[in-house]
Amino acid sequence: MLLVIAYSSEARQKLRNTERAYPEAFRRRFGRVALLAETHLGAFLALRLRERHGPDVQVARTEPLNEFSHVPGSVRTAATAYANRETAATPYTKFAAGTAHPSIDSLRDREL
Repeated sequence: MLLVIAYSSEARQKLRNTERAYPEAFRRRFGRVALLAETHLGAFLALRLRERHGPDVQVARTEPLNEFSHVPGSVRTAATAYANRETAATPYTKFAAGTAHPSIDSLRDREL
């Protein structure tokens, strides 16, 4: 998908107008951010916005996260255990202390 971020109010307005004119090219829009289909039309619309608004529009190519091939099992297990913890107010650092779950520091330092 193509991620489009509109920083100025004029660029955001043009992004809204573009979505109304070409809804088939848009997957989702969140205010100033939109996900466009990775098609020639999506690329054309994203590049047209960037050409018109310059640095007020940022375009990036994204790919969906496949948690089973991109994320190690220890991270998936820790996320599941933390989401299902008994006390919702327990911070992750305290939850993970003394367990096999990775620490915040080890999570922070490793790239996917």
